[in-house]
Amino acid sequence: MAYQNPQPENWTGRVSNRELYLHEKVKLVSASSLPKAEEKTIAILGYSCDEGVKRNQGRVGAKEGPNAIRKALSKMPNHLSNTEHVFDVGDIVCFDTDMEKAQELLSEQVFALLQKNTFPILLGGGHDIAYGQYNGIKKYLASKNKNHTIGIINFDAHFDLRANLDGSNSGTPFYQIAKENTTFKYFCLGIRKDANDAQLFKTAKEFKVDYVLRNKFALFNLKAILKQLQIFIDTVDKVYVTIDLDGFSSAYAPGVSAASPMGFEPNVVMACLKIILASKKVISIDMAEMNPKYDRDGQTAKLAASLVHHVIHTKF
Repeated sequence: MAYQNPQPENWTGRVSNRELYLHEKVKLVSASSLPKAEEKTIAILGYSCDEGVKRNQGRVGAKEGPNAIRKALSKMPNHLSNTEHVFDVGDIVCFDTDMEKAQELLSEQVFALLQKNTFPILLGGGHDIAYGQYNGIKKYLASKNKNHTIGIINFDAHFDLRANLDGSNSGTPFYQIAKENTTFKYFCLGIRKDANDAQLFKTAKEFKVDYVLRNKFALFNLKAILKQLQIFIDTVDKVYVTIDLDGFSSAYAPGVSAASPMGFEPNVVMACLKIILASKKVISIDMAEMNPKYDRDGQTAKLAASLVHHVIHTKF
């Protein structure tokens, strides 16, 4: 078993009988039963896997991340109209340490969701989610017989450009993407010098990666960040956004695979998301590295849920 149907216990909260809360709005449907959307539709898909984190010598527990985010999101208010729909379509689950199979199934599911005219929001799970997510987007765009350029925007402390010569893990997804594609457009926001060794900076240079260092990724520098971000968006046809929760300071996100007090803060990410979503080029988004085992008072889950809430209500 590598697919799990959505679980009703993740969607509970105050009852209004008027869909005032997301647990009343979100519909639970198996991925195979999801109809092709004729109206604005978002599909929430989990990636229950922390095998990549384990291989990368991180703190395991991220496989429980998707449900933790769902539970926090379920209690938040719903401001969507009756013509705007949100479905929970369950989880891709990693079994027997076979991360590669989980990534393959994730890719197939992302492809299927895009074919059904839905906007996928993925919840992780290790950052190896990005490899499966990207390949699903790539397959979908190829099926349209158009040569779309995909731009990856990653909010993260880490480049995740480690070579996978000894196997893949949560630190290798963008290296794998770069090596397997002729065009590689990648922009990282929040990169820390104390979280990436010299070889990773060298690899980033070789792949012509755009990035903003953590000490410059702050509201005082917002004008310059948004300018750089807009230039990047203008050079691509579609944008895939990935938010690694360990990029945030542990003051905001203690429940992650690699926590640090030296990360960025939420408001700068929200400001960037505004211009990214306004471009109308975003094709999919994910949240990675949520680890409820180390969370405090559900703080990280609530942060991730608030970001999803923002995307849901801004995307439409």
